[in-house]
Formats: sequence, C-alpha cells, structure tokens
Amino acid sequence: MYQGILAETVTVTGHQDEAIGAYLARPLGAGPFPGVLVIHHAPGWDGATKEIARRFAAEGYLAISPNLYHRFGPDLAPDDAAAAARAGGWITTEQFLGDAGGALRFLRTLPVSSGKAGSIGYCSGGRQSFLAACELGVDAAVDCYGAFVISSSPPELPYRMEPVIDRAPKISCPILGLFGAEDKNPSPDEVAQIDAELTRLGKEHEFHTFENAGHGFFAVDRPAYRVDAAVQGWRLILDFYGRHLR
Repeated sequence: MYQGILAETVTVTGHQDEAIGAYLARPLGAGPFPGVLVIHHAPGWDGATKEIARRFAAEGYLAISPNLYHRFGPDLAPDDAAAAARAGGWITTEQFLGDAGGALRFLRTLPVSSGKAGSIGYCSGGRQSFLAACELGVDAAVDCYGAFVISSSPPELPYRMEPVIDRAPKISCPILGLFGAEDKNPSPDEVAQIDAELTRLGKEHEFHTFENAGHGFFAVDRPAYRVDAAVQGWRLILDFYGRHLR
C-alpha cells in the first residue's frame, strides 16, 4: 500500500485575529483523518517539534504545530525566539488559547478532517495541553512532563507561570500524563497531587511515570533523551489516541 505525507508551513488565525505561522503535516489520501495539536516545548518551534508532527502524519493523523513565539520574531531561529520570549515575559494564557484554538479550527476545517482532534505538549507545552483539555474542547489530551500545572514557577525563572489546576473542573476529555521519576518540574510528588485531584473530580485520566528518566526524555536531540521511556511513551500515546480519536 502506498504511503506518503505532505508537510508545509501554513498561516492560521490566532489570538486577536493575528496571523501566525504553523507547521502542518498530513497523510496523503482522502481521509477522513483525526487531528493532533502539537504544542512545542519552551525551547521553541524547532526541528524536533516538526519531526513529531511528521511522525503523527506517518501514523495517520493530521498534525499542526503553531509557532507560539511568532510575535517575538517570526523569522528568528528557535533559540533566539525562545530567548526573546523569555525576555518579553513569555506568552500569556490568553495568547496560547487564541493561537491554539485557531490552529485547531484550521485543522478541523480541512476537507480530510474527521472533526476529532487531540492535543499533545512537552515541557511548557504539557501544561498547555492540560489547558487545552480544560478550555479548547479537544477530544483527548496528552501532557508530557508539563511543569507548573499545580504549582507556580519559581522566582528565579525570568517569566511567571501560574498553576492551572483550578481549571480542572472544566476538563472535557480523557488525559494521558507521561512523566519522569527523576524530574523536578513536575516532581513525582506534584504528579501525585494532580492525579489525586483529577481522581477527586472524576476526570478520566491515566498517568505513567518512567524510572531512569527526567525532564525532556522525549527530546531526541538533547542529553535528556531516554530511549526506553520515549519508546514506551510513544506506544502509550498511539494507543491512547487510537482509542479516543479514531
């Protein structure tokens, strides 16, 4: 059977109707295909993030990753854009919800879309995927080691992130959480607190913590990469989406 994907940069309408860049990867074929919002990590809208989008396309999903740092310089290299975002106070929750909501609308209006869409995020994007589950009506959400869901960012960070656990009563979809036992943000204790709160609220979720893994264990281009955790994590993600998006 022939298999192929198309990957390209597109423009979506984000927060306050501003046009921002996004990376779209999709299977070739008539569909219909479910979608995935791929939320980049704090280091930016980089090549590794786009490779994740292409992986989802190869697995039969429409994948879109908006450049959340677009306003700080759409043509900057990822590291420079991330530095500009840190210096500028990062992005607000309202900006994220506007940009991510615009990307989801773009995805769902594609002729080959099934209408279903999930979210996935890494690092700061994991926190934002949790937000998407609360506010954006996604059908399934994956939080990969999202920090500051239940605690505030420490004062030594150049930007402020407030906890979002107070929004948990509005969660409207199942959540998959993937964490490292050696992570400090979020720590295993914080993960346990989030787990307990979602259980108390009756929200469908499943959390997995991997031994010998810390923050960023999915990042194939960084020293934090842990192959065993990443391979197991991908299996869990594809199974989770297969059950809730297909």
